[in-house]
Amino acid sequence: MKIATQRLLTTLTLSACLCAALSACAPLVVGGFAMGTLMATDRRTAGTQVEDEGIELRGAGRIRDNLGERGHVNVASYNRQVLLTGEVPSAQDKQLVEQVVAKVENVRSIVNELEVAEKSSLTQRSSDVLITGKVRASLVDAKDLFATAFKIVTERGTVHIMGRVTQREANRAADIARGVDGVKKVVRIVEIISEEELQSLTTK
Repeated sequence: MKIATQRLLTTLTLSACLCAALSACAPLVVGGFAMGTLMATDRRTAGTQVEDEGIELRGAGRIRDNLGERGHVNVASYNRQVLLTGEVPSAQDKQLVEQVVAKVENVRSIVNELEVAEKSSLTQRSSDVLITGKVRASLVDAKDLFATAFKIVTERGTVHIMGRVTQREANRAADIARGVDGVKKVVRIVEIISEEELQSLTTK
């Protein structure tokens, strides 16, 4: 139990530090591990990773400008495909958010998973963060997967899996996520690549 808890805390710390490092555009070393090496194992190009970071930041900013405090919206981008999650007060606001983000430079497509509902509570959001950490830790433990190929977003217990992966990897990751305590539903928002493409990516 102690080892599992330590692994989860380490995963959450690394995730938080990675976000901070990308925002600051500076390399980071945690426990002797250079976070910059994650860019080398990601299946997106370095340029696309930077574009995704910019999409998330600009998208969030434009949502605040247009929606104010009326809703709670998260913006996640992977390979320029944007996932919108959270809660807004009306169907009109849901459409507004999508329209605003669609105008952000480099956005290729949008998956709008926003719910018309009251804002989630702090307790719910904390639970979602914990679930995300558990799913990531479980993917790291899976010896037949590359954990860095996936981006995990959790909202109200629903786990969204993003990435450029094979059908086998997508199915396996979904099965793993379903087995994590607290997960109510798993949604796959992935780009399927062939096993041959995967081989070419891992041998470069």
